[in-house]
Amino acid sequence: MKLYKVWTIFCCLLLASAFVVGCGSDEETDEHDDHDHDEAFDASTMLNDFANTVVLATYTDLDNKAGELLAAVKALEVDPSQANLEKAQLAWIATRTPWEQSEAFLFGPVDTQGLDPALDSWPVDHVNLQSVLDSGDALTVDFVSGLEDTQKGFHTIEFLLFREGDQRKASDITERELEYLVSTTENLKASTSQLRLAWAPEGENFSSAVAQAGVESVFYPSQNAAVQEMVNGMITIADEVANGKISDPYNESDTTLVESQFSFNSISDFQDNIRGIQNVYMGKFTNDGQGLNEFVNSQNPDLDARFQQEVQAAIDAIGAIPDPFRDSITAHRGAVEAAIDAVSTVQQTLEQDILPLVNESEFN
Repeated sequence: MKLYKVWTIFCCLLLASAFVVGCGSDEETDEHDDHDHDEAFDASTMLNDFANTVVLATYTDLDNKAGELLAAVKALEVDPSQANLEKAQLAWIATRTPWEQSEAFLFGPVDTQGLDPALDSWPVDHVNLQSVLDSGDALTVDFVSGLEDTQKGFHTIEFLLFREGDQRKASDITERELEYLVSTTENLKASTSQLRLAWAPEGENFSSAVAQAGVESVFYPSQNAAVQEMVNGMITIADEVANGKISDPYNESDTTLVESQFSFNSISDFQDNIRGIQNVYMGKFTNDGQGLNEFVNSQNPDLDARFQQEVQAAIDAIGAIPDPFRDSITAHRGAVEAAIDAVSTVQQTLEQDILPLVNESEFN
């Protein structure tokens, strides 16, 4: 074959190859774009279920149980019998459950309206509480509402109902203490009602702000922003349980730093905090919805399975601490250390694996 013919054929082949490559590149770009679009996760159902099936349902249960607690302490005021005291104590413990679980999402109105410290400031100061009882002030609801956060709320009620963990005698409760008890419980019920209405459709409807993230929400310009808020809420309570609620009294060997020390309810409180993480992640409270686990599973099934195991392991490790927790910080330090480690693992996975996955993912 002549040289010029070879050159001509070679040039034609180059041109044809360039054409094919160019066309192939466009197709690959289109396929890549389509693939990216297919990978975008529509978080609409998850956010709606988080807002309503988890958050609003939890706050509704909290408000209902706070109403039952108020009825119980009013009954105790009318008839300060031992039976009525014990009913009020049980009502307090029952009200703690939804509140402690709700601490997995301490953002939104509970934060901006100052409801968290008003409901649950601790540790309480015995001297300050006694100063209220010893004063000549009328212990009305308005007066108690104006007190410092550590002089009202859950732990003031706990102090008045339980004292030091041993079963209190109803005959030891003074008329002044009953007045304080009823007024601070009235104040607590007002706060739980305010919190429920802040999320409810008939109220401020913050549920809609979360559910409509990226569409009609002034708080969350994107679904990603709302999902990040969910994960950061879980990180916050995991950090507080591991590095505050359990670690502080443990490191200091100081029982006054123990939350729910008067009722000996600390271990249940800590477990409910982690159950709150579980509720958010699985999208459930009394009913099941779509949780964050479905997103994580769609991106990394192994991570989803591992995290679910870690959360349950943390709940179990806390439950393995012998009651009362305030004694175990010195008597059973190994069990306390194991619980701290288990909760820290949950926090670490949220911070190092799940939050980056959310940040790097595309949502609709």
